[in-house]
Amino acid sequence: MDDFTRRLKTALLGDPDGSLAFLGNFEVEERWARGEHTLPRLSADGGAAVVNHMDEFALLLASGDDHVVLKSAPDQDYLAYLTGLGIDLPTVHVVADSDPRRTVTADALADPALIARLAELAAEGVHLTAHGVSDVEEALAERTGLPLAAPDAATCKAVNSKVYSRRAADELGLRQPAGWACETVDELREAFDRARALVAAGHKVVVKEAFGVSGKGIAVLESDRRMDRLVGLIAKAVDKSGQPRVAFVVEDWVAKRTDLNYQFTVGRDGDVRFDFVKELHTEGGVHKGHRMPARLSPAQVAELTDTAHRLGKKLAADGYFGVVGVDAMVDPDGGLYPVIEINARNNMSTYQTRVQDRFVGPGRIALARHYPVRLTERLRFAHVRALLDGLLLDRAGGAGLLVNNFATVNAGHRAGTAFDGRLYGLLVGSSDDEIAAVDHEITARLEATGHER
Repeated sequence: MDDFTRRLKTALLGDPDGSLAFLGNFEVEERWARGEHTLPRLSADGGAAVVNHMDEFALLLASGDDHVVLKSAPDQDYLAYLTGLGIDLPTVHVVADSDPRRTVTADALADPALIARLAELAAEGVHLTAHGVSDVEEALAERTGLPLAAPDAATCKAVNSKVYSRRAADELGLRQPAGWACETVDELREAFDRARALVAAGHKVVVKEAFGVSGKGIAVLESDRRMDRLVGLIAKAVDKSGQPRVAFVVEDWVAKRTDLNYQFTVGRDGDVRFDFVKELHTEGGVHKGHRMPARLSPAQVAELTDTAHRLGKKLAADGYFGVVGVDAMVDPDGGLYPVIEINARNNMSTYQTRVQDRFVGPGRIALARHYPVRLTERLRFAHVRALLDGLLLDRAGGAGLLVNNFATVNAGHRAGTAFDGRLYGLLVGSSDDEIAAVDHEITARLEATGHER
């Protein structure tokens, strides 16, 4: 079957039948941001356990002849549910000592027995692929002998900087919000001086860290006073550190109708393939997931496809190959901002692609989302399956929720205390109304049992 994973292997290995070992090291940006100057933070992220257990998404990207390294053993009833849908699952390798604060890669590096097993896989010709490559993934590749099916960490970090995104779009003449890439404090001051005219005209200005992720590392400014204060704080941090280089983007906060995410894949040979475009689903201004397919005109899709090929050639020339996700926007008049930022790594949408190929065919739509849950003890998948009886997807062509990550439900478990989790899935149906009805019923059942947060 010519599914996405085979196409991915062709891009990464030059062989659709090669074997990969997958690492779901989500929010690799946190590693790339080490040593970089950042915006002032109000508090630390308390959701690290849930984010690190997003590694289980890789189960549905890998195929039956692949391997996945996970922080915890998947629920056996959940695995039975997936195989019951006809999904061929990879061989799972579980770390011996999972620390909720560590990524799966860091856990693997601390497990000598797993290192030895991965070294055996290397001898069998298996390659290592990750959500994104940092120095930690390079260290695991070196320790195990698994060749990286990716560029080196320095290249991956460089092309994931928002400064790179801004300058690449400038070079290619792509439409962007008014803005400036800044790599020194003087450039940041100059950008703020230019942005004052936007603020005076009633606009908001957004400042982005080069490696911010999941809504972190962004400041929205609406006054000269806030700009002065922020540049003063950054200048003080730079002076104290002795590290003069900074990496920020300053942009006009433009009006939009819709957020988009599209993906393309760059092969080792420079070949570029457009994979898909999805529409971001929001509730009350909060990102909840993706709708597929996106409600776009053929001309809009053609523009994104052309942009993907132009960006892909640029990335290939700069030494990158692999998956690329791009955030884009539709303005209120239907025009496109085709590049808001480049994410040259796997994206949430990447992990949906293989099941999308199988279960969201012509005439079908899907909404990828998650349900926050509040628990006091571990929840078994068998309990969820019983609770959501009649609402889970049970076959291709059917309607319902396809659960694509269960580890995040119990990731925050601590004996004797309440904890928060997330149930991730794809709502599949023939219409938005059908999906909305299933979504409403799932929420109602979770609320009725006290699980919905």
